[in-house]
Amino acid sequence: MGMREGESGELSDRDRAVLGVERRSWAGPGAKERAIREQLGISPTRYYQLLNALLDDPRALAHDPVTVNRLRRIRETRRHNR
Repeated sequence: MGMREGESGELSDRDRAVLGVERRSWAGPGAKERAIREQLGISPTRYYQLLNALLDDPRALAHDPVTVNRLRRIRETRRHNR
């Protein structure tokens, strides 16, 4: 598997920031997307691509197991329901 930026066993700052956004609870529709653009400087589409890759990254699991496991369960449920 290919190595990603900051692959010294540490997540990159951006990867940690993506998980941080996911850890928070969001007030209303659009608040999360606005935060993604303002805090991370990327589109929501790119954000979800990065997040999906992080769910398969053992370093992300080690960094924030609660968030990663919750999102993995949601993803599996969605795949199962398709």
